[in-house]
Amino acid sequence: MVDIKEKIKEMESQMAKAKYNKATELWFGVVKSQLAKLRDKLEKKQAKKLGGEGFFVKKSGDATIILVGFPSVGKSTLLNALTGSKSKTGAYAFTTLTVVPGVMTYNHAKVQILDVPGIIAGASEGKGRGKEVLAMSRTADMVLIITDALNPEHYNVIRKELYNVNIRLDQRPPDVKIVKRHKGGIHVYTTVKLTHMSKDVVKKVFSEFKMVNVDIIIREDITIDQLIDVIYGNRAYIQSIYAITKSDLADKEELKKAKKNYHPDAIVSATTKKGVDDLKKKIYSKLHFIRIYLKETTKKPDMEVPLVVKAPATIETVCRKIHRDFVRKFRYARLWGKSAKFPGQEFRKLHKKLQDEDILEIHLI
Repeated sequence: MVDIKEKIKEMESQMAKAKYNKATELWFGVVKSQLAKLRDKLEKKQAKKLGGEGFFVKKSGDATIILVGFPSVGKSTLLNALTGSKSKTGAYAFTTLTVVPGVMTYNHAKVQILDVPGIIAGASEGKGRGKEVLAMSRTADMVLIITDALNPEHYNVIRKELYNVNIRLDQRPPDVKIVKRHKGGIHVYTTVKLTHMSKDVVKKVFSEFKMVNVDIIIREDITIDQLIDVIYGNRAYIQSIYAITKSDLADKEELKKAKKNYHPDAIVSATTKKGVDDLKKKIYSKLHFIRIYLKETTKKPDMEVPLVVKAPATIETVCRKIHRDFVRKFRYARLWGKSAKFPGQEFRKLHKKLQDEDILEIHLI
């Protein structure tokens, strides 16, 4: 395993020194492909070593967020401020040794927030319990990255560690289709101009992965790294939000510099509660929640307690959240709100998209 790590560092160093241009793009394609295969090999070896060990918490609520940061950045204190949980806190490293869940209620949404052990640089390579923490992040709807006000540079380190375990923050799967053939070689078709690589690079990358009889349809301008992600197909695409904690320990100039260089979504002091409400609002907004009010036939809708779902949402989304039988027994629905052309419009299809504060009346067989 040590040899693989050394080889990875050596190749990363070579790429850092080289300049990407037309003359070197094929070389970059080969090296990035080889790097991806080495990391995959390393990850499989580490997974085998860990065995079945790891963290597990049953998901609940309308979404799940995991707090990721270095030890002693104030994750437990922030969890308490956001949720009212009683996660143990202390002014020393590694206070949290297991997963502590809490529930944040905001605008009728119930968001499960998980406080996990802090990670350190090299976590993606197995240092500390970082591998287990980072792997758990793959199951969350959002990663809340936390650094304290005195060490905002840890933000880039954390993002890199998450990237190294195949978590792609604030991205979506590239619009690329791969069709395997029995023969015929590699054919690349594009509907857009590729500015980050040529078709020859695409062919070279696929040949490095021993995929020599394929049709590749690329519908957006992507990078070599994104192309490799498509080939593996096991990347986790997750939303993120970034908060700087312990703002009460930094002066105005330090906070101003951190804000300029790292663009946090929120700057908070969990002990004084300053900025906590703003962070809640940002979390709710970035999770793209919408509220759907349900109505029974001949009755007025319940406008006090909506059903909260994540956009994009359809009638089927609502039916599944109420009970899986609602999809099977669905007959039609009547709709009031922004999604309807007129009040009480009838829909026989489950795929009708909904908007915030729509009123829905579901009829079953």
